[in-house]
Amino acid sequence: MAPTQPPEITVNDLTYTFPDYRTGIRGISLSVPPRSRTLLIGANGAGKTTLLRLLAGKRLAPSGSISVSGVDPFKEGLEGVTYLGLEWVLNPIVRTDIGVAELLRSVGGDAYPERRDELIGVLDIDVAWRMHAVSDGERRRVQLAMGLVRPWTVLLLDEITVDLDVLSRAEFLGWLKRETEIRECTIVYATHILDNLAGWPTHLVHMHLGTVREWGPAEKFLGEYEGGSTGNSRLGELVLGWLRSDLKERGPRNQKKMGTEGLTYSQGGLGGYGLENGGKK
Repeated sequence: MAPTQPPEITVNDLTYTFPDYRTGIRGISLSVPPRSRTLLIGANGAGKTTLLRLLAGKRLAPSGSISVSGVDPFKEGLEGVTYLGLEWVLNPIVRTDIGVAELLRSVGGDAYPERRDELIGVLDIDVAWRMHAVSDGERRRVQLAMGLVRPWTVLLLDEITVDLDVLSRAEFLGWLKRETEIRECTIVYATHILDNLAGWPTHLVHMHLGTVREWGPAEKFLGEYEGGSTGNSRLGELVLGWLRSDLKERGPRNQKKMGTEGLTYSQGGLGGYGLENGGKK
């Protein structure tokens, strides 16, 4: 069904437990307003992908806990919600001898020729590419063009720019920003790469161990944050501070599971340190 309300996302006390009884996320409440660009920040395993997949309707959330444009995305099958994650480039089909033009046509590119051509330009795609003969970064560009050629109202991105070079990523982020400025649409973007993001997000969500630690307008955090002396942007310094605090609270992963008896560190190896089991080679 087509959305009848502005593309607002509301999450109310959301807890999700996996089939093996692991808790993926718990007690999450937040609100993402229409035409916003929200960065989802957190360490690996914080629950970002689980949350995005729930918002996309790819998993069944408890009744009444998620509303996207006024409806439950799983039960209603809301048209206009687009989720793009890392799985696509691992699909063997997109590594076969198939052309870019054919792929774009298969997702309705001919119905939106101006939008298709704009994305081809922004992402610097060669329509003569054959998918078995391009790099992962070039495949990623084609994925983005295929996923975005149809106008969307809610866009959920999970580390989707990881394979893009610096220029392609900057151009793509600029295009996304313009989309929210000229159309009724909303973006939630999980990423660890903060280059070229200064001034991009309107809102920030900080996740840690399946919970939301804090969220709100970007200026709420960046306006009062003095930054550091490392040369990073204020956004970069803020996120580094969050992640360092998360790590300190959580502690080393192995120490929690094994203690320190079985692990010793010796100089050498990557970064000047090697890992040996009980001091034995």
